[in-house]
Amino acid sequence: MAQHPMKVVLLDLDGTLTKSDGGIIASVVKTFEELGRPVPDDAELHRFIGPAIIESLRRNHVPEDELDRAVTIYRSYYADRAVFDDPNEPGNKVPGRLVNVVFPGIREQLLKLRADGYYLALASCKPEYQCVPICEHFHLTELLDGIYGASRDNSRLDKDQVIRYCFDKIGFDAAAGDKAVMIGDRFNDVEGAHAMGVPCIGIYSGAAAPGEHEAAGADAVVHSVAELAKLFAI
Repeated sequence: MAQHPMKVVLLDLDGTLTKSDGGIIASVVKTFEELGRPVPDDAELHRFIGPAIIESLRRNHVPEDELDRAVTIYRSYYADRAVFDDPNEPGNKVPGRLVNVVFPGIREQLLKLRADGYYLALASCKPEYQCVPICEHFHLTELLDGIYGASRDNSRLDKDQVIRYCFDKIGFDAAAGDKAVMIGDRFNDVEGAHAMGVPCIGIYSGAAAPGEHEAAGADAVVHSVAELAKLFAI
């Protein structure tokens, strides 16, 4: 039974808690190579960070009848196939999900937010079955109150759907005084939060282009974890 009123912080994963672009991009490159399709340019590769993989593949003109195979290839490199250099242990090979590091200051900020009584919920467009082992590997699980992601079958795909799923699971009730805020590094975090009536803080720590958060209508914008900490200290 949820205790009201709740103070909920919804946290994106890729580009917000962790610098994961290397593993995502490397897995995308392998996917296009296996499909025998031209690899997108660097700017477009960086746009894969944030939205659901199937949406990014579709945006890059992968035909509908190839999308399921493309997603399967991507997930195999990202989750299972240890073919990429490990940034944390040179000489070791890891799957794409572990070509990843936690941003400096994130652990301390999560600890501070929990100490201040916030319920910390990961809310990612990455499939939940991928979010869980990543958080476990980087010791984020013990700093979070819940991990909520997209579904494996793409029936829960977009950020607003993930937030709704999270709210259902935790018994969030705005009528009972519950409040929430989203923190994310891409336009889809802002749009998904607003679709659920939740304000969003855009953080320029990931793949966002200059002005992306402002154009999407972010309620506040920060450029570092240190700025984020100051915002919550107000």
